[in-house]
Amino acid sequence: MASSTLTGLLKKVAGEFPSRRAVSVSGQFDLTHARLQELIDQAASQLVASGVKPGDVVALTFPNTIEFVILFLAVIRIRATAAPLNAAYTSDEFQFYLSDSGSKLLLTSQEGNKPAQSAASVLNIPHITASLPQPASDVTLSSTRPESNPDSLSRLVNDPADVALFLHTSGTTSRPKGVPLTQLNLSSSVQNIKSVYKLTESDSTVIVLPLFHVHGLLAGLLSSLVAGAAVTLPSAGRFSASTFWSDMNAFSATWYTAVPTIHQIILDRHLNNPEPVYPKLRFIRSCSASLAPVILERLEEAFGAPVLEAYAMTEAAHLMTSNPLPEDGPHKAGSVGKPVGQEMAILDENGVEQECGKSGEVCIRGPNVTAGYKNNPEANKAAFRFGWFHTGDLGFLDSDRYLQLVGRIKELINRGGEKISPIEVDAVLLSHPDIAQAVCFGVPDDKFGEEINCAIIPREGSNIDEAEVLRFCKKNLAAFKVPKKVFITDSLPKTATGKIQRRFVAEHFLAQISTAKVPKFGA
Repeated sequence: MASSTLTGLLKKVAGEFPSRRAVSVSGQFDLTHARLQELIDQAASQLVASGVKPGDVVALTFPNTIEFVILFLAVIRIRATAAPLNAAYTSDEFQFYLSDSGSKLLLTSQEGNKPAQSAASVLNIPHITASLPQPASDVTLSSTRPESNPDSLSRLVNDPADVALFLHTSGTTSRPKGVPLTQLNLSSSVQNIKSVYKLTESDSTVIVLPLFHVHGLLAGLLSSLVAGAAVTLPSAGRFSASTFWSDMNAFSATWYTAVPTIHQIILDRHLNNPEPVYPKLRFIRSCSASLAPVILERLEEAFGAPVLEAYAMTEAAHLMTSNPLPEDGPHKAGSVGKPVGQEMAILDENGVEQECGKSGEVCIRGPNVTAGYKNNPEANKAAFRFGWFHTGDLGFLDSDRYLQLVGRIKELINRGGEKISPIEVDAVLLSHPDIAQAVCFGVPDDKFGEEINCAIIPREGSNIDEAEVLRFCKKNLAAFKVPKKVFITDSLPKTATGKIQRRFVAEHFLAQISTAKVPKFGA
């Protein structure tokens, strides 16, 4: 069934709206839905000729470019699995993600990515570059065998059960977990997004979020394409506050979706350097972290559009709940809205469903939800209990079934929508020869919602300072995972059983943040 696969939905749209704009690269060119489909099929044939087989995992690391859009959709067209990766990772991080996903091929832009290529080389993974010089030309892959058989593509029919997307989500007590998402998961999710926001072929948006992340990929790009709508990619390949509104105006944007950090940047620019004219927006969407009510109000006031907060996670192929459009129901301040396209329950620790207004763990099930983490039976046992997927978040449903999030069970640090596993950062810190103990923790931050801090105990005789810790982190971690502040101490608070609890560490160092000297702990 076409509606059960993302590939089928996109083919259907190309038939319905062949001449409508699908993707634009700002200041360069536009592609129609029909032309986009042609380029996807052409790139897919080249991938088959390069030896990619159904079930193979193909890693992609690109800026937000047209090449990424085409290659991502080409990979899943041939029943392979696309694994988008953050281009800012270090070589060691790339090595972990390439290895853990079982990637058989690395795809990059023509410029390449040295840390990714270095990691792929260590793992003996071939590397291919892709380029699309202009819309009239075809996508060029650097090492396609010329004997490509166009008939081979027609024999590859996508199945709802095909694993199309593989992403990692950070755990709180373990390494990042691999999340396989099927064609059915993706098609269900994009249809949920399209439905709740009433996206149609008349809509247009500018992509501000990285497409290696489920928010930008599913909510920004894929749900737009499935609706027959249009997306614009900034010419720089990433969000730029200085070009955002000119692109929004030039392409008659009707909405955009972003994390709170970017909303704040957009708002600050408006307040300091307002545009002469703004497009008429149907709505503004906020997701991936909590949006402060004062920012929501200022956004609505500044841009004359309702701001709809949503709640999402990778394991649900993004969307779980959203506040509705004004014509479909009220927007409740502080709420992340109502469940969209899936069942939701608030369960206690015994799996008993809680009544309205009573807090418990937020649990979901539906066709958009992953069937389980890859090769991680322990994580699956914890996350899939009583017939539900457990989000690790605490919340309650009100009498109108709007969800209010209360707090987090997990210790995950949510920095502006980027989820950081403190265990992962601890491990990097502890690999420094002069660090004996290390613990990372989240602290409140006005800009990002949460920031990462860490406390370290140096090895005896070491003179390690904050500058050296930060230099080491910058070398071995992506920039968003680097602690903002380092506390150097000779002891860490422990529980009666000798365990270090991040919450206690965070509370202690937050209390000391304004003092120059960190006190010692008693025995």
